[in-house]
Amino acid sequence: MSEMAVPSVDVVIPVYNAPVLTRRCIDSVVSCLGKSIAHIYIQDDASGIETREMLDNLPYESVHVHHSQKNQGFGTSVNEAIGRSDASYVLVLNSDTEVSEDFLPPMCAAFVVDSKLAVMIPAGNGYADYNLNQHIRQPGGYILTHRLAGYAFLIRRSVFQEVGGFDPAFGRGYYEDIDLGRRIDQKNWRMGVHPDTLIYHKGGGSFGRSWAYRALKRRSRTLYFSRYPNAQRNILLLTGSCLLADFPSNLLNAVENVFREGGGVHWLTSEPSTHLFCLHMLNSSANLSVTVRLMLLRGWLRLDKRISDIWILPDAPRLLRASLVLLGRARGVKILLWEGGSATQNGTAKLLSK
Repeated sequence: MSEMAVPSVDVVIPVYNAPVLTRRCIDSVVSCLGKSIAHIYIQDDASGIETREMLDNLPYESVHVHHSQKNQGFGTSVNEAIGRSDASYVLVLNSDTEVSEDFLPPMCAAFVVDSKLAVMIPAGNGYADYNLNQHIRQPGGYILTHRLAGYAFLIRRSVFQEVGGFDPAFGRGYYEDIDLGRRIDQKNWRMGVHPDTLIYHKGGGSFGRSWAYRALKRRSRTLYFSRYPNAQRNILLLTGSCLLADFPSNLLNAVENVFREGGGVHWLTSEPSTHLFCLHMLNSSANLSVTVRLMLLRGWLRLDKRISDIWILPDAPRLLRASLVLLGRARGVKILLWEGGSATQNGTAKLLSK
């Protein structure tokens, strides 16, 4: 039978120590996803003896454990484990995740509906800060994202192989998932988060929040942004009450281009919007305190989080517009004033400050 009729799914779990969390993860996968999966491939990345013994004594026939002779890092571990699979789809899980429901049927159904969908991410505590009801749902029920969250994702195995899998240059971890997402995006595949699914991610299960964790993350962040400098673009978009459907076509294209390059857009509106383009379009009610906070406090410790561009539409409140222009000039931020146009026509963008 065809892949679309009966999708085959394998699970890959890279493991480095944390035996209690790892066992909890594996037990939850078998319990909740057992009827929807074929095999579980555990890639032990040279863990200690306690973790190795726990893995070797697992009672599940569907589990296949491979012990690496040396620590290779998250990306290489996943690459090797996926290389052992022949399933149509692979669910990659961090060992500090826990499954509480069978979320695979709705996720697999989305792949059937959208032939250009490459990755589906289950929602959960990792998206607690998002109001998922604000975002437009794509055919298949998912919300578009341009950022791959590597702790839990279902991917077409053929696409993973097509883009070359995780890049070993990221070493033991961090940002290799976001890098993979960039390459998937560049091949014109789509990625999504399914808001009707749930997974729990503890975070820091292997490295904790130690100096080693911070050093690894800092190194990988530097490597990532050296490859994708435009991923540091953070647009502050100010409008009045206009809707996303009212944007000039070239503005919509410009917004999409920011997302596809890994950047983000924070949209200030008179009233909260219920039609956000993707998960990287944040939204707040436009007022002076929010504007000042975003301009002066956002990215205080991280340059890649700072507002880099200001875009203003004609219906923006005058006081906020004037305040934002002053703040932008003081911070040396590029300011564009968008004028005219409609959803089917181009507007004009006037450079006010650079």
